[in-house]
Amino acid sequence: MAKYDKESNFRTNLGPWGWLTLAIGVALTIFQLYTAYYGAKVSMVQGAIHLGAGLSLVYLFYPIKSTMAKNKGVPWYDALLALAALFTNFYIVYNYDHLVNEAIIFGFTAFDQIVATAGVLILLEATRRVVGVPIVIIAIIALLYGLFGNYIPVIGHAGYDWPSLATEMFFSSSGIFGIPIQISSTYIYLFLFFGVILVKTNIGQFFNDIALRLTGKYTGGTAKAAVAASGLQGMVSGSSVANTVGSGSFTIPMMKNAGFKPHFAAASEAAASTGGQIMPPIMGAAAFIMASYTGVPYSEIIVIALIPAVLYFSGVFMGTHFEARKQGILGLTVDQLPKLKNLVKRLDLFAPLVIIIGFLLAGYTPTFAALFAIFVAFIISFFRKETRMSLKQIIKLLEEGARTALPVIAACATAGIIAGTVTTTGLGPKIAGGIIDLAQGQFFLVMVFTMFACIILGMGLPTTANYVVTATMAAPALLAFDVPVIAVHMFVFYFGIVADITPPVCLAAYAGAGIAGANPMKAGVTAVKLAIAAFIIPYMFVAQPILLLQGDANALNVSIAVITAMIGMAAISSSLIGYYVNSLNWVERIIMVIAGLLLVYPHIMISLTGLVIFAVITAMQFMQSKSDKPKRQVS
Repeated sequence: MAKYDKESNFRTNLGPWGWLTLAIGVALTIFQLYTAYYGAKVSMVQGAIHLGAGLSLVYLFYPIKSTMAKNKGVPWYDALLALAALFTNFYIVYNYDHLVNEAIIFGFTAFDQIVATAGVLILLEATRRVVGVPIVIIAIIALLYGLFGNYIPVIGHAGYDWPSLATEMFFSSSGIFGIPIQISSTYIYLFLFFGVILVKTNIGQFFNDIALRLTGKYTGGTAKAAVAASGLQGMVSGSSVANTVGSGSFTIPMMKNAGFKPHFAAASEAAASTGGQIMPPIMGAAAFIMASYTGVPYSEIIVIALIPAVLYFSGVFMGTHFEARKQGILGLTVDQLPKLKNLVKRLDLFAPLVIIIGFLLAGYTPTFAALFAIFVAFIISFFRKETRMSLKQIIKLLEEGARTALPVIAACATAGIIAGTVTTTGLGPKIAGGIIDLAQGQFFLVMVFTMFACIILGMGLPTTANYVVTATMAAPALLAFDVPVIAVHMFVFYFGIVADITPPVCLAAYAGAGIAGANPMKAGVTAVKLAIAAFIIPYMFVAQPILLLQGDANALNVSIAVITAMIGMAAISSSLIGYYVNSLNWVERIIMVIAGLLLVYPHIMISLTGLVIFAVITAMQFMQSKSDKPKRQVS
C-alpha cells in the first residue's frame, strides 16, 4: 500500500510521539461523534477544529519526503508545523466573533493577516504530503490568478492584494472553510469512520468471498469476481488507488494464475476499483458535496446514481467476459470456491450496509444513518473472536478513524481554495464562456470539450477534490444549456473520476500494474477499453435524463433505456476486445461499434436500427461458431 498509495505512506515508528498522535486522533473522532449526536457547532468553528486537528496529525504522521517514512520518531520541524497547524486553526475558534464581526467592519489586523498567510501555507504543504503535488499546483495557480488577475487578458479580473486574498481564503466560508470542508467535518468523517469499523469486521474479505462464490465458476470467473468485489467495496471506500491496491493484492494474482495476462489483470482491477467511486451510497464521499452543490437531497442522489453505476459495472463485466472467452479461460472448480455455509454464517456483516442504505432511503439524515450504522457495526465486531476488540483496540480504532480521514480533510480544504478563487473572481462563468465560444455554441462540442477539461483537471486528484474542481470550473459550461443540474454534475463527476485510468496519468492503472508486474501504459489503455462505458454513459444521461430518473422517467421508458444501453455496452465491449461468440474481424468490430452507439442513442427508431445490426452480427457469429470450446484452465 505504501508503495502505490501515497495516503498509506505514513510513519509507523513514531516513538514517544505516538502518544500525541493517539491523543489528537482519539479526541478528533470523539469530537466528530459528539457533534454528530448533539449537533454541529457554527460551520467555521466546526471546520477549524476539524482541520486543525487533521493537519497537525498530517505533520506528525507524514514526513517531508516519502522515503523518510521508515525513520523513527518525528523531527522537530514537523512537530513545530503540527503545533502551528493547531494554532492557526484554533485562532479562528477563539477569535470567531472578532473575525466575523469586527474585522468585517474595521478590517483585519496585521496579526490576522499573518495567521491567515501561515494557515494557507501550512495547508498546502500538508496536502502535498498526504495527497500529492497535482492538487497543490492547481491551488497555487488559483491563488496566483487571484493575485494577478488584472494582468490576464480575456479571463482576467480586478485582482486582489495578498492580505485581502489570504484573509478571504482563511477567514471566510467562501474559501478553505467552504462547502467541501463543512461537509468533511460533518457527514464525510462519519462515513469514513464507518468504513474503518467495517474493515475491522473483515467485511472486505467477506465481499471478496461473496463475489467469488457468485461468479467464480463461470467463464473468466476470477476476473468477474474482482469486478464484483470492487463494486461492493466501492460502497464503503473513497479512493480508486486504495481500492486497486487493497482488492488487487488478492484478485490480481488470482487472475494471473487463472490465465489472464498481467496487463489485463491490472486493468480489470483498476477499472472496477475506479468504478467504486461512482457506486452509491458513498461515491468516494463526493455524494455529500454534490447534494450541497445541486440542492438535490443526498437520499435522492444515491438512487439517481444507481442506474449509471450498474451500466458502468455491466460494461466492465462484459469486457472481462469477452476477454476470458477470447483466451479460453473458464471458471474455478467447486472446491476452489468459498464454502456456502461459511458465507451464510457471516451474513450479519451485511447488516450495517443494509441499515445505512435503508435509513437514507427512508428519509433520515446522513448523520443519523451513519451514527446508527457505526453503532451496529461496532456491536457486530463483538460477535466473533477474531474481530472482538479490547479497550486498547477500541482506542486505536478511534485513532485510525482520524488517520484514515486525513487525505480527505486536506483535499477538501485545498479544494476550498480552488473553488473559492473561482467563485470570488468569477472565473467559472468565464471558463464556461470560453468553452462555449470554442465550440461555437454547438452543444455536442461543448460536452466534448467539457469532457477533456474534466479528465485533465481530474488527473492525480482524490475523488472529493476532483469533484469540487470539475464542478466549479467545468460544469458552468453545460449549465448554460437546458440540462438538468444533476445531469451536469454527474457528467463532470464521471469524467473527473475516469482520469484515474486514462493515460498518461492513470494512477489506479499504475498501481494495478505494479502489483501485476505489467507495463503501466498498456494496463492503462486496456483499462480504458474495459471502462469504455464511463466515456459513453455521461453523454447518455445528458441526452436522456431518464437514466437519472429525471423527466418522463416512468417504468417503461427507464426499462427500454436501460435494456438498449446494456445491449449497446455489450456490442461496444465485444468490439474493443475483438471477440463476441467468435473472434471478430476488423469489419465486424467497426460494425459492432456503430451498432452499439446507435443502441445507446436516446431515440427509439435509432436504437431499433442498432438492434437490427447487432442481431445480424449475432446471427452471423453463431453460424460461424466452431464446435471446439475453450478448455478449462485450473489454477
